[in-house]
Amino acid sequence: MVARARDELDPPAGALVLIENVGNLVCPALFDLGEVAKAVVASVPESEDKPLKYPHAFRAADLVVLNKIDLAPHVAFAHERWLAAARTAHPGVDVLSLSAKRGVGLGAWYAWLRSRRAAVEAPTA
Repeated sequence: MVARARDELDPPAGALVLIENVGNLVCPALFDLGEVAKAVVASVPESEDKPLKYPHAFRAADLVVLNKIDLAPHVAFAHERWLAAARTAHPGVDVLSLSAKRGVGLGAWYAWLRSRRAAVEAPTA
């Protein structure tokens, strides 16, 4: 389905194609979709147990993004507990915290995406 959609979209050379999981966090970890990298985006309102509830998704991720950090003061969310859970699921995984609404951390997210694209476009020796 992804290959068919990519062919129908016919993205220009150098385009970034994102595949969003629609459903739970189990399936994307179990299947190779032909992606260059996997990123898990979790959000503060989902609670800090998400990495332990879906360890396969976090273990398969090249990057873990914690979004909606601007909401942390308004909900019961323990950032250190969430980070420890993410590191338990995938020790050493890169983690970015961001607020898409306020723009916090978006520069790092964009840089990560550009680095993945550059790795694909780099000539091989």
